[in-house]
Amino acid sequence: MDYAILTGFVLVTGVVLALVAQWRDWRPSPILVLVVGIVFRVLIMVLAAMSRWQPVDFMESFKPAGEAILRRQDPVIGSEGGWHFLPTIPYVYGLLLWLGIPWEIGGRLVTVVADIALIPLVGKLAGGGKASLRAFQYACNPLAILVASIHGQVEPVALLFGVAAFVVARGPGDPERPGLRIDVFALARERVAALGLGGAVRSLTAPGGALAPGGSVRTALAPRDGDSAVMRRAIIAGLLMGLALCAKSWPIWLIPGMLLLLPTFRSRLAAFVATAVPPIFFLATLPVFAGTSLDQLPEVIRVMGDVRPIVGEWGYSAILVGGDWTLHSGIATFGTRLIYLTMLVVAFLWRRADPIDLTTALLLAFMVTTPRLGAQYLLWFMPFLVARPTRFAWPAIIGVSLWAGCGYLYLTQFDTDTWWAMHSIWSRASIVLLPILVMAMPWARRVSKASDPLSPTAPAAA
Repeated sequence: MDYAILTGFVLVTGVVLALVAQWRDWRPSPILVLVVGIVFRVLIMVLAAMSRWQPVDFMESFKPAGEAILRRQDPVIGSEGGWHFLPTIPYVYGLLLWLGIPWEIGGRLVTVVADIALIPLVGKLAGGGKASLRAFQYACNPLAILVASIHGQVEPVALLFGVAAFVVARGPGDPERPGLRIDVFALARERVAALGLGGAVRSLTAPGGALAPGGSVRTALAPRDGDSAVMRRAIIAGLLMGLALCAKSWPIWLIPGMLLLLPTFRSRLAAFVATAVPPIFFLATLPVFAGTSLDQLPEVIRVMGDVRPIVGEWGYSAILVGGDWTLHSGIATFGTRLIYLTMLVVAFLWRRADPIDLTTALLLAFMVTTPRLGAQYLLWFMPFLVARPTRFAWPAIIGVSLWAGCGYLYLTQFDTDTWWAMHSIWSRASIVLLPILVMAMPWARRVSKASDPLSPTAPAAA
């Protein structure tokens, strides 16, 4: 990066402004918030475009995907596997290249515009009297600026649609919402203790059982008077989450929180089904819009589902392999199983938390347990943690921003051999951040204080 000092100065200025805003409890106007966010991102985007150094994947994976669209080729096949996702973003890349916009600007324009649009959504996600403060703090967020304006990674696009889905699903009213309203685990334990396992299973379909006519499941699926607005929200939220999945596959971790923000089982089911519509549409229309032949579809699906076991960039995997990128199926398999187990434990512990806090906990836990990580992954939890900060939120934000900034701005000053030597130290140093991320989880908010808006005793405003 040729303008590392100037870029670093801008990023530090953003951190100082965000901390001063927290200290002074600023409530800036929406216009000022957007102006600050636009100035920071556009300035760094221009500096990055002028630099002789460009991110490898930005040039060798993302650009070929857009060029493949111009040639009426499948972006996965045309980029030789450099692009592993649905063609949604390459369509935009192809349009910008067709308009003649230089790639160094056009490729980043997608993520910069998405991240700017994300700023007011973070305020909406926070809600309440501090919405403008949280939006301003995200406008100044150094990691968001690094990922969107320098790396050009598509995380901001996925987050734009994912956070929008949360805002739509929650709808109007008190921003604090309950989590899982019924303790299904306690109910199951009671039923099994009373009837035994076989009797509990048979009771589901027996008269008066959950699956019988008039049972709880049939009742939950039945339409209610006046729930058309809720169903509209559910379908729109599901479609937005589906678009997030069209950008990348990781927003699957956002789906539980979005579903819990909806008030009824019927609306959650509608949102879940709607989530599948955009990915299926973009996959099914590959032969129409991307020029993918029918005999190529199995290979395209295989490549999109292929996750190479690259480890050594972050956390415990970097310690195990000495800080160097390597293919290690053993560590990758162990890490994947650890992720799934951890997600289940976290989902159980935070099942009654506000759905945003549940999502924050899931994403932070993922960062701690994953064996493979790019610096852009650290942006996943940022809008949620900024919107509903915890006691250790800012140590975590500053810590991961420093670590990522060192990779983006400092390591890129060296030749290849020196870079590898520095990378070994940098990647292993990430182990220091893991306990900070654990502390930043919303431990004090494992049970939401909000009342159930469907409860007869809930306040009318809810």
